[in-house]
Amino acid sequence: MVVVSVLAGLAVAVALAGLHWYLWRRLVRDTTREGSVWRPVGAGVLALGAVLMGGGFGALLAGATWDTWRVLAWPGLLWAALFLYLLIGVLAGEIVRPLLLRALDRRDPGTAAPPAAPAPATDDRAPAAAPVGAAVGGAVPGAGELPAAAPPPPPEDAGPAAPGREPLSRRMLISRLAAGATVLAAGAVVGTGTYGVLDGPLVRRVTVPLAKLPAQAHGLRIALVSDLHLGPALGRGFCERVVATVNETRPDLIAMVGDLTDGSVADLRAETEPLAGLSAPLGTFFVPGNHEYYSDADAWLARVGELGMQVLLNSRVSLPDFDLAGVDDPAGTEVGRGPDFGAALDGRDPERTCVLLAHQPVVVHDSVRYGVDLQLSGHTHGGQLWPGNLLARAANPTVAGLELYGATALYVTRGAGAWGPPVRVAAPSDITVLELASLQGV
Repeated sequence: MVVVSVLAGLAVAVALAGLHWYLWRRLVRDTTREGSVWRPVGAGVLALGAVLMGGGFGALLAGATWDTWRVLAWPGLLWAALFLYLLIGVLAGEIVRPLLLRALDRRDPGTAAPPAAPAPATDDRAPAAAPVGAAVGGAVPGAGELPAAAPPPPPEDAGPAAPGREPLSRRMLISRLAAGATVLAAGAVVGTGTYGVLDGPLVRRVTVPLAKLPAQAHGLRIALVSDLHLGPALGRGFCERVVATVNETRPDLIAMVGDLTDGSVADLRAETEPLAGLSAPLGTFFVPGNHEYYSDADAWLARVGELGMQVLLNSRVSLPDFDLAGVDDPAGTEVGRGPDFGAALDGRDPERTCVLLAHQPVVVHDSVRYGVDLQLSGHTHGGQLWPGNLLARAANPTVAGLELYGATALYVTRGAGAWGPPVRVAAPSDITVLELASLQGV
């Protein structure tokens, strides 16, 4: 197993090195002249980024000390996001650059050097060649003098050249434009996505009609919070903003559906302390996600209990107007646990509305079989970094939002934080307030 892990790590390292070399070719080599000082500078920047990126994720996966991870996290994880969008931009440039070159050739066909004219055939009847040194107009220069040579035609694809410098080819000019656009666009995308995460999640409000919900529960509000991923990038200050945002919505019930942190209780005790300030009349309820199992799930379940949350681990509670149930995460199957719908739902009154908390939306098919009315989930991050939504869609029945599966409604939040790079692109973080609507008359 260790050998397999080492080989996999080497394969990833080789792939990342190759992709960074590809970026160097397109962003540095193709845009600079041979011998330019910018070539080694560009190589150094990309090499440093690759090392930081490997350190950021390697420390996470290798279980490095908390202090080491905290130092490496921000630069390494941010470079990972920038690397992704630089790569996307360069790949797009592989299509755009030839099209621009072709368009310029069609627009300015006369700028290319004309083909050389064939030498005239000799003819015995042709007049004898003028003597060497003969000039136009009959003047004969001094013996041994030659006419001045005509300047050579400009090379094809030539652009304006500075005095004493080789002309800049069209190919290099377009490469520079494409590289500049790629770097600017990637920087803007990552900068905007980082600001969106650090500024805190948006509040989304969704109305969910439930056929069996009694009339007196019409308008009941559930604040759904998932995927904070508190850790070296998102710390106590971010947690405080999330808690303040949740409490400002004045929910009747708060549902926390896993992936609170990336790390151990010992390392993140202070970062999670603000969660004790969550407040709702019906209480705050918690189910674990897969990231709780990457550390010590039992320690985290005990910690959330200290913070005032009630854990629903394959269990349920009967609230005044509906049943609230929760199941364990599928990641728990690796340690002999995992979701148990029978333990959570057997024996309940099927005439009462049932709301189920489950970190991963993939368990919705079990919810349908057990007659759950509404499942609340997270896990997907909405893809977090475009085009990650395409990958998330392949692995999850719903990536974000509300969808029906038979008589079961599934709502998936994009989550309040971010995993890995503290960046979101085309998948803004959110806290969702679900307002339950009764169909039995108000």
